[in-house]
Amino acid sequence: METKINLHFGSTVIPGVLNDSTAARELLAWLPCIIHARRYEFDICGAMDRPLPRIKKELVTGWHNGDISFDGTYFTILFGHEEESASYGLYSNLGRVSCPLSQLKALQVSYDIRIEKVE
Repeated sequence: METKINLHFGSTVIPGVLNDSTAARELLAWLPCIIHARRYEFDICGAMDRPLPRIKKELVTGWHNGDISFDGTYFTILFGHEEESASYGLYSNLGRVSCPLSQLKALQVSYDIRIEKVE
């Protein structure tokens, strides 16, 4: 089962969905929450105040562009380099954004991302 969320980057709202993984369910229990993150070459990434669970059988190697992931320390929204992502290691996939990737690529600098469940 997927849960709709909104990620607020200032006045820009990016829609997404969380999946039913253990880590995603934990994040859902914390919502609404704020994660300070910064845009980098192919992702928007920020350290979390507390870690999400990393269940070995739920970990995936690499990502798909548009994934919302957690690597053990960092909350990450990925929008590039999918083809070489396996070299970056294991991730807990939390879900994905539900918008064109160009909207993520247009974001700049740093944000306090407010994540909330869509009621």
